[in-house]
Amino acid sequence: MSILSEIVERSSVDAQQLVPRRGDLEELLAARSPIRPFRDALIGSELSVIAEIKRRSPSKGVLCENLDAGRQAAEYLGGGASALSVLTNEPYFDGRVSDLTAAREETPLPVLRKDFIVEDIQVLETAAIGADAMLLIVAGLPDLGRLRALREQAEEFGLAVLVEADDEAGVETALECGATLIGVTNRNLRDFGEDLTIAERVRREIPNDCVAVAESAVRTVGDAERMATAGYDAVLVGEAFVRSTDPAALVRAMASVPHATRGEQSRHTR
Repeated sequence: MSILSEIVERSSVDAQQLVPRRGDLEELLAARSPIRPFRDALIGSELSVIAEIKRRSPSKGVLCENLDAGRQAAEYLGGGASALSVLTNEPYFDGRVSDLTAAREETPLPVLRKDFIVEDIQVLETAAIGADAMLLIVAGLPDLGRLRALREQAEEFGLAVLVEADDEAGVETALECGATLIGVTNRNLRDFGEDLTIAERVRREIPNDCVAVAESAVRTVGDAERMATAGYDAVLVGEAFVRSTDPAALVRAMASVPHATRGEQSRHTR
């Protein structure tokens, strides 16, 4: 069993614990603050930066001891981040829902919930806890109908949905499910190996009218420049920022990178 399969299976099991709390989640949803526009925040003349709050990873272990999500989010805001991403998966990433709420309370930035969403109840939870966007991973949701249903459910709540692929076939699946916000990860989701050429190669499969996000393995300004040159609208960066002694400065440097004309690398013209 791959790492991804193991995490997805555990996530599905853990999601059942939310079912008895449906009523509470619906009350939270009714009282949540207005949703912030996540997708729109990623369109600009410079490369947009989605700065991630991430405590650990299965492959790298602990990334930052005693991470304060609110303080980290404020650093990202100070550096000019366009949006935030917060890991909330606890078993494998030591993530917490409280990290997401703290980050969102500390800044006016839209926040992506980064987790392994596979069940309807998790979509409700995502909207209820105050997220503005959520992640769906094509490789973790091989059934196209299920992927589309989760995307549609999230959008009914007003959430943006970042659909993540790790190869050309994954992008085609994302498009078939109706995604207009597409992420390409430079991480092999089967063994967690990393390779920036994945995003460079796959970018041409993303249509001009979609917002394209490069994820994972972006650690330096040079890496960000490569993704911008490939035609990405945004980069999602976690490890480099939480390990940095001056995350605001690193965010600022990446956020100042100009990107290529939107979609010029794409072969699609929808």
